[in-house]
Amino acid sequence: KWYTFWEENQFFHADPSSEKPAYTIVIPPPNITGILHLGHVLNNTVQDVLVRFKRMQGFETLWMPGTDHAGIATQVVVERMLSEKDIKREEIGREKFEEHVWRWKDQYGGTIVRQLKELGCSCDWKRERFTMDEGYSEAVLTAFVKLYEKGLIYKGYRLVNWCPVSKSAISDEEVIHKEKNGHLWHFRYPITGSQEYLIVATTRPETMLGDTGVAVHPKDKRYKKFVGKHVLLPIVNKEIPIFADDYVDENFGTGCVKVTPAHDPNDFEMGQRHGLEIINIMNDDATCNENVPEQFIGLDRFEARKKVLDELDENKFLVKIEDYTHQVGHSERTDAVIEPRLSKQWFLKMEKFAPEALDAVNSGKINFHPERWSKIYNHWLENIKDWCISRQLWWGHRIPVWYKNDKIYCDVKPPEGEGWIQDNDVLDTWFSSWIWPIATLGWPDKTEDLNKYYPTQDLVTGPDIIFFWVARMIMAGLYLKDEIPFSNVYFTSII
Repeated sequence: KWYTFWEENQFFHADPSSEKPAYTIVIPPPNITGILHLGHVLNNTVQDVLVRFKRMQGFETLWMPGTDHAGIATQVVVERMLSEKDIKREEIGREKFEEHVWRWKDQYGGTIVRQLKELGCSCDWKRERFTMDEGYSEAVLTAFVKLYEKGLIYKGYRLVNWCPVSKSAISDEEVIHKEKNGHLWHFRYPITGSQEYLIVATTRPETMLGDTGVAVHPKDKRYKKFVGKHVLLPIVNKEIPIFADDYVDENFGTGCVKVTPAHDPNDFEMGQRHGLEIINIMNDDATCNENVPEQFIGLDRFEARKKVLDELDENKFLVKIEDYTHQVGHSERTDAVIEPRLSKQWFLKMEKFAPEALDAVNSGKINFHPERWSKIYNHWLENIKDWCISRQLWWGHRIPVWYKNDKIYCDVKPPEGEGWIQDNDVLDTWFSSWIWPIATLGWPDKTEDLNKYYPTQDLVTGPDIIFFWVARMIMAGLYLKDEIPFSNVYFTSII
């Protein structure tokens, strides 16, 4: 009864021509795949309290609502629904698949909005946004083009979290670490030209097929004499170098580390420092590719693991097996075990953005509540790495880059003429939500809303997305709009 009365009288609708001072909160856009859980209820209750309080104080309040297209989560849900009807997305093609997703969104995407109304949230529903709606999509592509033209976006080979089920790179935030009872396998690598050997230990024996070095600590007296020599890689029968690197913990395991630069982030860094060969041994579905000995080609990674262990044992290279409990990364959406894998992806250079974002919080322009979260924010920004912004999905903002022979074209609008082929990848979901405070208000156009309601005042969110969303919104606001996006961030507890 009352909510209908409020809506009919537009009590929550903000008027940009009003002379009252503005007070703005943007909702952290929930994924269209889900339904609200208690965390959302807590989060939105706090926002509603702030908004209603400011409304009663005489502010022109805007609580901007909306939802997120949630690239990988939505694609997985729709693929699952289609598979029940024996439809595979590869068979129907990209365009038809996207049509199915839009239909699904129209049918199920409104659940969260209905629930927010049920809670009594006083959002301005006339302004509701979706990260894939027309105007918003144009803002996302405009941001990409601006950054690309400034030389801040590049394409290159890097190690990423790879999901073999969705066959896409995924962000750290989409990796769930589960404690698993596994094993630590120890095996011998014979030193060439001698009777001696090094013993290495690993939880992923199949990756040894892509080893290109063995590392020891420079101060480890046990192995100093071997640095500069080579071992013969069992099964592959290839000589690989022994080198010294400070990364190695001489007190862990045997003090010798097998190095597979294409399948481990730390190994990749060591490989870069020492000029090691980088050999990717896996296809996008985590089967072994043609870079491994013939008997392993086409085997699933876990089948390859058994076969590697059998061959090592048979040839007396396997020394011992220990029970080992460790954290194993799984895809949040598909539950597949994540494979660190070298892949060609689009990246955004982050060093350019970090100093200003650090200053915004440390100088007090933006205040965190509780304040302790600023330490974690600072630590991340001080050790920032380039952001992998591409995903090998069909649902999302397709990267606005086209190729024709050796020409590359990048713009919001497609190129004219024949023969241009668009990049297949889509942008990481966070790349669309990092411009949420400005894009929901009409950026890149100079709108009345943007002028009145930006910067916003308060943000209410969970600390689990401090890097993935909060820090990046600060960067985007400062770079694209030359202003902080909000003055206060209130981190709720996690339920």
